[in-house]
Formats: sequence, structure tokens, C-alpha cells
Amino acid sequence: MSCSRKEFISKHLPSDTFQTSRPSKHPGLPTSSVPHDMQHEAQSLFPASAIDRPALDSAITAATQALLDCQRSDGHWVFELEADSTIPAEYVLLKHYLDEPLDPALEQKFAAYLRRQQGPHGGWPLFHEGDFDMSATVKAYFALKMIGDSADAPHMVRAREAVLVRGGARQTNVFTRFLLSLYGVLAWNSVPVMPVEIMLLPRWFPFHLTKISYWGRTVIVPLLVLQALKPRAKNRRGVTIDELFVENPRDIGPPEKAPHQNAVLFVLFRFIDIILRAIEPWFPHSLRRRAIARAVDFVTKRLNGEDGLGAIYPAMANSVMMFDILGYPKDHPHAALARTAVDKLVVVNDCEAYCQPCVSPVWDTSLACHALLEAGDAAASASVRRGLRWLLPKQVLDVKGDWTARRPNVRPGGWAFQYANPHYPDLDDTAVVAMALDRMRRRQPTREYETAIARAREWIEGLLSRNGAWGAFDADNTYYYLNNIPFADHGALLDPPTEDVTARCVSMLAQLGDRPETNTKLRAAIDYLRDTQLQDGSWYGRWGMNYIYGTWSVLCALNAVGLDPESDVVRNAADWLVAIQNPDGGWGEDGTSYKLGYRGYERAPSTASQTAWALLGLMAAGRANHSAVARGIAYLASAQNNDGLWSEPRFTATGFPRVFYLRYHGYRKYFPLWALARYRNLMSGNSRAVAFGM
Repeated sequence: MSCSRKEFISKHLPSDTFQTSRPSKHPGLPTSSVPHDMQHEAQSLFPASAIDRPALDSAITAATQALLDCQRSDGHWVFELEADSTIPAEYVLLKHYLDEPLDPALEQKFAAYLRRQQGPHGGWPLFHEGDFDMSATVKAYFALKMIGDSADAPHMVRAREAVLVRGGARQTNVFTRFLLSLYGVLAWNSVPVMPVEIMLLPRWFPFHLTKISYWGRTVIVPLLVLQALKPRAKNRRGVTIDELFVENPRDIGPPEKAPHQNAVLFVLFRFIDIILRAIEPWFPHSLRRRAIARAVDFVTKRLNGEDGLGAIYPAMANSVMMFDILGYPKDHPHAALARTAVDKLVVVNDCEAYCQPCVSPVWDTSLACHALLEAGDAAASASVRRGLRWLLPKQVLDVKGDWTARRPNVRPGGWAFQYANPHYPDLDDTAVVAMALDRMRRRQPTREYETAIARAREWIEGLLSRNGAWGAFDADNTYYYLNNIPFADHGALLDPPTEDVTARCVSMLAQLGDRPETNTKLRAAIDYLRDTQLQDGSWYGRWGMNYIYGTWSVLCALNAVGLDPESDVVRNAADWLVAIQNPDGGWGEDGTSYKLGYRGYERAPSTASQTAWALLGLMAAGRANHSAVARGIAYLASAQNNDGLWSEPRFTATGFPRVFYLRYHGYRKYFPLWALARYRNLMSGNSRAVAFGM
């Protein structure tokens, strides 16, 4: 960098004054849920003066080169995707479950990773610096003990005390109880009954696989086989964790109602669970054999080569255990593929190792392309062309995936998140890829992308839900009563439409030239976004943390459809973003924002990616000249490392709210560049209006 952080902050700000937020419509909450002293502190910390263009250019050049250096030889980008400690712990336990040959050096690297994730509360959180989580703690403790850490080691003692003081390991969730039942720590009575005969139910039945999310389907189907056959882990070392319970763990019954569940519905489903538990032993053996065969057929048809079932770790691991208990030889093509897919998720570094929940090459490549298109120099454009050439053949054009259960007559045309996952393309990736293709064809006119864009548009429009919005993988996946079954204590069994995915689809349609006056689907989606705006002006973010992510996404969409920046809906959202800016000029939000009792924004440390989202949102809202934007740009420039990138240990993305969070290692590499470059482009051009959907 050509100047220090302090120098950049003192020199690089415009002369317009800081504007406070409009009053929040939340009764009882301060302005945009942010104390006024935060706003005053921010004003005094960032005096106004002129922007230094050479320093901004220098920051953009360094970030551009760093991102270019990350491109793979075939044109794509892929960065590590990190979850909490549960996935690495489950990977360790899977190897011991299967009694596979051990690699002590690799296990010690997993142990080093797990030890580093332990929080000051003694347990393991779901995201960086998060609160104690019982299930994550029990799994991490079990894995460390399996690796060889003594129960008397200080970190193990702290973990055990943290578990016991909170009522013991009986407080774990259903998936953890299932794992412990496989090891014999708990009895199978502790897990809700899910008969494998579910596979034979008709579609009209209240519970059917087509009524739950893609991840629910792929995780549950092999799990049904495991629950039917009730295998026992090999566990050659004989490791147990009875010391984490305050009672005999074998006496523990089914889990209690989760906070999100309706008491009446839960009692109803619990009664059904009791009946099923009583009659399941009497199910005809022929029926069970048919159901298991149907489950195996489901898995093998979607096995997805070395990318694995559903291309997500839990489903892949369950498929490995399913093939094992069914007696498949390890060298059987299906069993071998399933096992290889799991190992491909492992990341091994010099001192640590962990297992990713999945990989994100299509997402990373498409977003990197957008950032480089914004940067705009010749090298960046050439790099984008290579990235788009890699993306084009990844479009799913010949597989009618599970989404056809609701939309059987729609032609496929989406992109999946991973290298391959043809049964489960997603609308978010598809919209982002299509917008990148469209931006490149505008810059360098070509017909090369037209068919891909047209098919993407057709598929996205075809998967609009009845409420005028889009989910991530399916249409109308809104059987909310199913989140009340005992098995669904995680509250993530469904894939309903959400604000952020809907916004992305709106952005794509608008960027491609659609307008609400002529496209009824687009008009319905805009109405949905208006209706889901919260009283403080923000929108919920399902796949990114959280209201910053959702608000950025929707503001981009509303700009793309031409909504007046002075309209109440846009002004309220922009004012909310201004009001929650941190004193250091950045923005931040963490996983606690997903709590059921959310009452408005709570301050969290600034991150590079969330700051970029807020800046991109404000610029889309017509606030490029606002001093809050200049302060955010100053924050990004001053926080940039010597390698041109940013540090970001915090989690800024979401797998399942309140259950599973993600840290995309790529977010700190492309989003800040995108925001810096867009700011430069708007401030140096004749118009302050953003011309694209993102």
C-alpha cells in the first residue's frame, strides 16, 4: 500500500456530511436499532476531505492481481469452504466407524485444528467467537478422544465441565444422537423413528421425500437404511464418552421439543412416533426389503461420481455407511466412489487438516468473474473469458433433477454450486453465472453465451413459487408443518423461497431486459420483496450473514428494475445500512442475528466481505456520494494486506440458520475488490447509477 491506514482515513473522504438514519418503524427500538452514540462516534472518527485516486487505484490493482493469481490453469477459481468443528470431527469418527487404516500424522493435524477451534467457554461454537454449542462440543470432544487426547488433558477437562454444567450431552441434536447411537453411546430409542418404508409412501402422503429440501433428501435416504439395520461402529479403540452425561446415556429417550417447533404439532408428531416405535418391529420383511432397495436405487442414481451424493459431506458420509452395512465390498464401484468423494473434501495444510462440507467452484468462479469485470483491465477481462469458458459446459441441460417433482414440464438449464451435482442445480448460482455471461457479452459482443443465458432464464422463470418468489433448489418447498416432526429439531428440513435468492433472480431478469410492466413473474417477485422488507428497512439473508447480505441483495435487484432511489423502500434500506456502520468504517454481523427472538441489529466486528456488501448495496441505492460509502472504502483500503487481499477469520455465510454456518475463504478475495472497483468506476464516470444486476 502507498500510505498507512491512518493516512488513508484522514485523506480519502468526500466533503458531504454524515447523514443519520430515518427513524425505525420498530416500536421500542432506537434509530435502525443502532445507538446514536455509535453514529456520533463514526462521524468524529472519520473527518471529511478529498479522495486520493492513485491510492484507490493502487488498492484495486493489488487486489486484482492477487485474485488473478488464484485462478486455476483451466480457468476456474475454487477456495476453501470451512464450516464449524462438526464436519472435521465427523470425518475422524467415520474413519474409526469403518475401522480404516489410520494415518497418525493426519489425525494429529485434525486434532490441532479441533483444539484451535475450542472457545473460551470451554466448548466449540458454530462460528468464529460464537457461543457454546452442545452438539459441536460433543462431537469435537469425541473425535479428540478417539484420536488419543486424554480425558484428563486441560482442554478436555474444560470441555467436559462446560458440557456437564449445561445439563450434559443429552442436550445434543438429533443428528448427533444418531451418530452416538451408531457408536452405542446412546440407545436407538434416543432417536426419532424414521422407518425406511418412507421410501414407499405415495406423493399425496403428508410426509414424502419430494416435500423436503434437496439436502434433507440426500441426507435422510441413506440414513433410513442405517436406522433400519442399526449397525454398530467398529470402534477398535473402544472409546466412549459416558463422562459427558449426567445420567446413564442408554436410558435417554427421544429429544424434547425444539424452540422453533409448535407445541401442539410436536405433541401430535410425538404421538405418531410412539405408535411407529411400537409397530415397526411388525412391518413385513418383504416390505422392508423393497424399501431398502428403493433407498439404494435413489442413492446410486444420484451418486454423482467422485463428487458424491448431493455433493455435501453429510449425505456422502451416510452413503458410505449405507454401502458398508449392506455388505458392499470396499472395491465395489458404488462404495469406492462414495468413499473417494468424502476424501476429496479434506484440506491438509502444514500444521492442520480439516474436512470441508462441500466445495464451491461454480460460486467462486462466477463471483470472481463479476469482481474482475468490475476491475475491468485487459488482464482481468482475459481472465474472465477463461473463467466463463470453464463455466459454460457446467450448465445442466440434460438431467431433469429432483426439482421436476413440482415443475415437471420445465427444461433444465441451471448451474450447480459444486463441480458436479446435476440433480441439484441451484437458482442463486444460475442467476449469478447468467449475469456474468451477460456482462461479458455486453463488453465484447458475442453470440457464444446466448443459448446458455436463454436456458438459464427459462429454468429460473419456470421455478418461480406460487408466492412470487424463489427458493434455492426447488419450487414451492413450503410444507412448514414438517419442521415440527421430532426429527426436524434443526428446523432446516425445507427450502422455501427467500428474499436473497429472489433478489438474485430479479436482478438477473432485469439485467437481461425484463421489466415488471411486461413480465408478470418479475412483478410478483418485486411485490414479494416489498412485502418482506422489515420495519427497520432491512431484508433477511438466508444464505449470507444476514440482514446486511439480504439488504445488499435486494437493493441490487430494486436498482436493476429501475425503482426510484428516493422511494421509501430503497431509502429506508439505505438508511439502515448507514446507521449500522461500525466506527471503524466497516460493517459486520454474526450468526446470533438468526436467533428466534431477533429484535434488530446488534453490532459485530467489521469484516471485509460484509463491508463490501453494504457498500455495493448503498451504491445500488444511489448513495455512491454518501460519506458512509467513502468511510467504507477507506476501511477496505486500510485493511488490505500487503498481498493485496484481506484477512477474515469470521464466518459471514450460512448453511442453516442457528445450526450450521460457513466461512467462504474466497469472500475476502473478490467482494472487497468488487466494491473498490465499483466505487472508482462510479466516481470517475458521468453517472452514479449502477448498470448491472449485482
